Amino acid sequence: MVASWALYAGIDWSENLQDLAVVDRTGQLVASTRFEATPAGIREMLKVLSGLRASNGFSRKSVPIAIEASRGLLVAALQQHGQPVVPIHPATAARYRGRINPGNRKKSDAQDCLLLANILRTDGHLHRALHRSSDHANAIGALTRAQLRAVRTRQYHYLQLRAQLRQVHPTAVQAWATMDHRLLRPEAREIIALAPTSSTAARLTRRQIRAALERGGRTRLLDAETERLYELFREPVLRNPPTLEGALGQGVLSTLHFINAACQNVEEMTDAATGLFLQHPQSEIYLSFPGVGPLTGARLVGELGDDPARFPNGKGLASYAGARPFTWASGSSRTVLHRRISANKFLATYGHHWAFATLTKSAECRAYYDRRRGAGDRHNAALRRLFAKLLSSLHYCLRNDVEFDAAAAWPRAPGGGAATA
Repeated sequence: MVASWALYAGIDWSENLQDLAVVDRTGQLVASTRFEATPAGIREMLKVLSGLRASNGFSRKSVPIAIEASRGLLVAALQQHGQPVVPIHPATAARYRGRINPGNRKKSDAQDCLLLANILRTDGHLHRALHRSSDHANAIGALTRAQLRAVRTRQYHYLQLRAQLRQVHPTAVQAWATMDHRLLRPEAREIIALAPTSSTAARLTRRQIRAALERGGRTRLLDAETERLYELFREPVLRNPPTLEGALGQGVLSTLHFINAACQNVEEMTDAATGLFLQHPQSEIYLSFPGVGPLTGARLVGELGDDPARFPNGKGLASYAGARPFTWASGSSRTVLHRRISANKFLATYGHHWAFATLTKSAECRAYYDRRRGAGDRHNAALRRLFAKLLSSLHYCLRNDVEFDAAAAWPRAPGGGAATA
C-alpha cells in the first residue's frame, strides 16, 4: 500500500508525449510538464520532481507516481531511477473520472494525469506500489509470456489446418486423432507435407510413408505404423474435383508452413525460458513441489517475481492468483464467488494446470482434492482450493528459503490420516 506522502504524481502516457501532474495533500496542482519517453525526457521530468521542495529532507524518490501501466519502457525507466510506481487499472481510472463528473465523457491527457495523482492522494492506501523483482525474474516473465503467445499462435494455426483437412483430406484428421499432439506430431506434419490431399495420400508408397515417419523422428514400430497409414489412406472417401482439390491442397501446405514455424518458436521459447529459470536462485524451491517442472516453475517465477516483500502472507498471494474466494453480499443475499477480474489471469491458468498435475504426483494432494469433492466442491473449485494450499506452502518456502516438505505441508491427524483443511 502507498504510504502517506506529502506530494503525489500522475503520468498519462501515450505513444509520443507523456503528461505529468503533481499535487499536494490538499489537491492543489504544484507542478505539471509534458515530456518525451526518451532518456533526455526522463531526466527533465525527474528534474521537475527534484525541484518541488527546498528542504534538505525532501527527495524526489518520496513522490509516488500513478500510471495506467505495469510494464513497458517508461515504467522500467522510472523504476531504474528509484521512483515509486503505482499501477492503476484503466477501468479504475474510468470509474474515478465518472465519480467526479458523471455526465462528462471527454478525455484529456492533462486532466487524466491530474486524476491519477488525486487517486493516490485520496485512496493511496488502497493501491499497491509496483514490486521490484530482479532483472533475472523479469526476463523469465518476458520469455514465459512470449512462449505462451507462441503456443496460442500454434493452436490457432492447428485449428485452421484441421478445418482445411476436413475439406480436402479427412483421413489425415483421423489418422493421429488418438495420439498425443495429433496433427502437431512431427511425423504427421511430414506426411501431410508430402500428401496434403486425399488423392496424393492414396498414391503414397510404403517406402515414402516410412521415410516420412523417419524424418519425423519416429523410431518405434515403424513397419506397423507404415502399414496402418498405407491401408488407411487407401480407404474410399469423398473427394473434390481434381482442380479444386489441388487448390485446397496448396492452402493446406501454406497453413502447414505457419505451423512448422510456430512449433519451432514454441520449442525455442520453451528452451530459453526453462534454461533461464534453472539458473534462478529459487529454482530448486519451485522444483521441489509436486507437479512443478521447469516450464511450470518458469511461469510461476515470471508472474510472481522474486521480491520477498511483495506478498506479506500466503492469503495475499492466493488472492492475487485468483485461488481465494470473495463474498458478494447485498441486502439479504450473500454469495461466495471465485475471483476473475481482480486476479492475475495468467497465474490462475497456470495454477489450474499445476493443481491438476499434482493429482497423479502427490498422494497428499490427491487426498485433499478427494476430500473437497466429498464436501460438495465441483472439480474446478476443488482445484482452486488445492492451488491455494500449494501457494501457501510456496510462500512459506520462499520466505524461509527451504524446499517443499510434504510432511510439514500436509500434517497427519491423530488417527493417522492427513489433516483436513
